[in-house]
Amino acid sequence: MTFTSRAAARERRALLLAAICAAALAALTACSSSTSTGAPASSAPATGAPAGQSTASAPASSASGAAASQPTGSPLTVADVAPFSGPDAALGPTYLASCYGATAAINAAGGVNGHPLTCKSVDTRGDPADAVPAVNQMFASTSGLSLVIGCTSDEAAAVAPIINAHKMAMFCMTGQSEFDSVHFPYFYRLVPPDLEESYAMVAIAQQLHYRKIALAFGNDIGSQTFIQPAIAALKKAGITLTSNQTLDLNATTFRTEAEAIVSSHPDAIMTEALGSADPTLFSEIKQLNGGTMIPVIGTSAAISPPFFKAAAAAVGASTFASQFHADNLVTETSGPAFQAFSAALLAQQGKVPGATGDFTTYLSAPGGVHLYDGINLAALAMVMAKSTDPSVYGPDIVTIGNGGPGATVCYSFASCASLLGAGKAIRYEGPGGPTSFDSYHDSTGIFQVDTYSANGQVNVVGNLSAAQLRALAG
Repeated sequence: MTFTSRAAARERRALLLAAICAAALAALTACSSSTSTGAPASSAPATGAPAGQSTASAPASSASGAAASQPTGSPLTVADVAPFSGPDAALGPTYLASCYGATAAINAAGGVNGHPLTCKSVDTRGDPADAVPAVNQMFASTSGLSLVIGCTSDEAAAVAPIINAHKMAMFCMTGQSEFDSVHFPYFYRLVPPDLEESYAMVAIAQQLHYRKIALAFGNDIGSQTFIQPAIAALKKAGITLTSNQTLDLNATTFRTEAEAIVSSHPDAIMTEALGSADPTLFSEIKQLNGGTMIPVIGTSAAISPPFFKAAAAAVGASTFASQFHADNLVTETSGPAFQAFSAALLAQQGKVPGATGDFTTYLSAPGGVHLYDGINLAALAMVMAKSTDPSVYGPDIVTIGNGGPGATVCYSFASCASLLGAGKAIRYEGPGGPTSFDSYHDSTGIFQVDTYSANGQVNVVGNLSAAQLRALAG
């Protein structure tokens, strides 16, 4: 089994170029709930299961799912609580693509206890003030709600307590440190804390032998959480901070910030600024720097089709690709889990509201991988518990994710559900790799380093060890 990193951990934010932003956001706000269709390809056997655990391949099935009976029960809803408008508008459709892919495969395998799954978008606009009423309305108006995905750093602090109070399971794409040590029984996370990603960015700077770094982060909640850990890690690494700029995501120009960065003469810029902000900043830096782009180290938010398209349009595809690195979590790029995931996701191209571009790039997008796994974990827990009530099936998410002695490792909903039906103990391993939930329901992996080719292909170019990150911790 081989692995690749999903550039700079967390399905975070795709950046849209100003020229395409208005049209893209209009399309994204049009997202609405929809029933998924389709099915993944069958999985092949794999090796490399943990000691004491066997592996299982998926049962043979056709692409149409004809081998499984069609679910006839009342629909269950997976709600994608995320921005579908505003600066972070690309996040919602990215997560929705994962939801469509995962639920289509689950439905093709007979659904969950005879119930089909559907996906519903809940637009938080990336703002807690908008997110709270949107989530309250979701609970008031959604029938069969069984799982929430998304809940990004923009709104998680505001909405996670509400979701938890409703006793609803959630897989959130937030790295905020407040979730590192405060236990919400219904909160699950497959992505690392922001401070670890800050350390990973600094570790990349060390590997590239950069000695002077400028920071440029958006004024949104999620991006701001990177700054203080990054500053502390830069100091510990002996790297000089030349400039620290906060970018107003509602602004249309960053001339002042670009001038400050260029005049500070950094070796590279560490950044996450959503919407059209980063591409606009890159363009203005290139103009002020004699036509030369300053190298960029980004977060996992930068690994997405909209971000690459916008940045490439701003400074040129070859120029951007040659000057960009990002950290990312390790994910699988071959084997049965990846085969099932890629087949399920690619089958939804053209069917997901607001999700545009070549879906192959979503295969390495943070949310694309881990929310697919989260949906499968929750669905399998429902099968194991014989219940769609999160207060009943929730504990089995950990049981299935972490496995145990004698558990059979399986790689798709179809193969895992078949084993559960036969009375077998299982450990689900998806394209995000093995999970290991702690008492706070956190399961975080290790980082690698991603770059782009000039055609937008994501490449893995390095590794970041746990020891490297610990060395930069405060």
